[in-house]
Amino acid sequence: MVREAISSTAKDQGISGAESPIVNSSGTDGNKIRIQTEELNPDDTAVIAGAIKDSLGVTDDDLTRQTIGPSWGQEIADRAIRGIVVFMVLVVLLIAAYTRQWKMSVAAVTALIHDLVITVGVYALSGFEVTPATVTGVLTILGFSLYDTVVVFDKIRENTVPQELARTRKTYREASNLAVNQTLVRSINTSIVALLPVGALLYAGIFMLGSGALKDLALSLFVGMAVGAYSSIFIAPALFVQLKELEPGIKAGDKRAMKHRDRRQVDPFANVPAFTEDMPIHDEPGVQSDFGGEAGDGYDGDSGRGNRPVSATPATKFTGETRPSARPVEQSQSAHRPQPKRAPRSQRGKK
Repeated sequence: MVREAISSTAKDQGISGAESPIVNSSGTDGNKIRIQTEELNPDDTAVIAGAIKDSLGVTDDDLTRQTIGPSWGQEIADRAIRGIVVFMVLVVLLIAAYTRQWKMSVAAVTALIHDLVITVGVYALSGFEVTPATVTGVLTILGFSLYDTVVVFDKIRENTVPQELARTRKTYREASNLAVNQTLVRSINTSIVALLPVGALLYAGIFMLGSGALKDLALSLFVGMAVGAYSSIFIAPALFVQLKELEPGIKAGDKRAMKHRDRRQVDPFANVPAFTEDMPIHDEPGVQSDFGGEAGDGYDGDSGRGNRPVSATPATKFTGETRPSARPVEQSQSAHRPQPKRAPRSQRGKK
């Protein structure tokens, strides 16, 4: 291909600074080829240009030389820093006004700084050129990361309302962790759906089109979106919870939740005594006690408390004729068995 031929021609000249030229397509239709080297003096530039003319059979009118000095790069860097600072200030004000908690703003900005450092680091290791498209991509991924962070924070606010904490008996950290788990699948799915087309753009920009602006934008977007999903789940919520746990009110609420959790209902079977040789001998199993359980089992079936002595005497079975009555009885014609005698109305309630 033409790009491989130009790259080989520049390398074959043995000029310092042109050992690893960057060759890619440019222009609206991709019909132009740009070769980028390190800083060269005018004589070395002329040598490489002449070699390319001889190799491709083009004229001087088909070649354009351009020198990019440090002032242009410094201008790009200043604009990028200025845009990031303005973005951070707006983020702090927006989140503080929306959530009415400055600690959320601090956690969100810390997560954004993390995303920025990782993205710039990967970009520097890749050796890609910093262009205005790079600045656009960096600002875009900061907005994407902030979107995920706000969603997680909003769920944390919902789960950490004082009335909700009092009802669920959870600590602030546990309620926040539940909020992260509830939004985890959504954050991961959103990030994957966004990374797929950006990854396709990155592949096309590097291996198929060789377009500098496209691959610069796609790389910053791809790295920033992946890192932003990580920071919105693992960094921003954790930092916010650590800041909130320093508040006296949160400490008191966590203490009450832990105190309530330590209250355990006593197991009615936990105090059943272990068998020893000197235990008293009771009746054989199967004999019913007055409380409805087996005699000698030490268990009161009505109250549910163990270790309570109960009578080992078998329950007495009464019938209508043998049961003693506190009142006089007489034969009933309807029930066909003795019934307590009903006292006259004038004598009721008198002894």
